[in-house]
Amino acid sequence: MASIFSRIVSGEIPCYKIAEDDYFLAFLDINPLSKGHTLVIPKKEIDYLFDLDDKEIAAINIFAKKIAVAIKKSIPCKRIGAAVIGLEVPHAHIHLIPIQKESDMLFSNPKLNIPTEEMEKIAADIRKQL
Repeated sequence: MASIFSRIVSGEIPCYKIAEDDYFLAFLDINPLSKGHTLVIPKKEIDYLFDLDDKEIAAINIFAKKIAVAIKKSIPCKRIGAAVIGLEVPHAHIHLIPIQKESDMLFSNPKLNIPTEEMEKIAADIRKQL
């Protein structure tokens, strides 16, 4: 069965898209830890990030770097934290999270509820920085 991320890639489920190319997709997390929390995924279905081959793992990190730089330019923060957990959705992904302090990366923190209009604006602001 296709993961929710595969369904986003296919267009079956909408997302707040930041960027994509032939291999990867970046979109806002709908349960963010902070404004601008973005997910970077490979378009191909693969459960675990570290199952990607060496070229793919390098390429997804280069893609993620471009997204992280754009997020940093559009969201006030000290850093963009990166996390690979991979338990919540069986599809490889990297979390890019604008942070002020280390504890902002705790996935046990309450998630934000950001209105659709604001999510669209955040995505547009990040896209402008690419």
